[in-house]
Amino acid sequence: MDGASTPAKSLLDAARTLSTAEISDALDYFKLPGSALGIGHQAGKPRIFGQAFTVAFVPVDTATPGTVGDYLDDVPNGAVAVLDNSGRVDCTVWGGIMSKIAEHRGIAGTVINGVCRDTAEAQEANYPLYARGRFMRTGKDRVQVSAVGKVISLGDVRVKPGDFVIADADGVLVVPEARAAEVFERALLTREVEGKILGAALAGTALGEARRQFGYHTLQRTGY
Repeated sequence: MDGASTPAKSLLDAARTLSTAEISDALDYFKLPGSALGIGHQAGKPRIFGQAFTVAFVPVDTATPGTVGDYLDDVPNGAVAVLDNSGRVDCTVWGGIMSKIAEHRGIAGTVINGVCRDTAEAQEANYPLYARGRFMRTGKDRVQVSAVGKVISLGDVRVKPGDFVIADADGVLVVPEARAAEVFERALLTREVEGKILGAALAGTALGEARRQFGYHTLQRTGY
């Protein structure tokens, strides 16, 4: 994670209150991808905000099989474990022991391009867990870790170590670390404008007029 390009703490504190919808609009403004289609909340607190710790998996090498979860010892407090199992839904790469350890160690949550299991244990620990679904079959002797701290993908979204991962009830998105400050600032500005629109409408202004007055239809367009 590149601390030199990380947004200031005050901006990060404000960004933690943003929804994925608000940040998604800001990504659209800068014409950046980031929305991880098909990955949703499975268990625990429905909120994640943190920087990515990336792990990639490949089919197991039967001659020299590797491990599935030992990387967990290296995930920093406050980071998000982002796991790329190539979208596989036939075996899991995250289970109950890992959820309980991760919650105990202060990891911000887990996002999986694949499936998880033992969701009841994650729910009991209130550990944020996002994936393509749930399936009980273990990944042991089926997949193994191939890389840690490298560029991976959540479907069609690239994730670099240190990128910001935000998740809520509406889904998961990724903000490139190098663009995070401007994206978060834009999202906060959009929230402010939408608040003015809502206030005007509740005060009696027609919704269409309030939207026109505050430029609602141009909020996602570069140059607003």
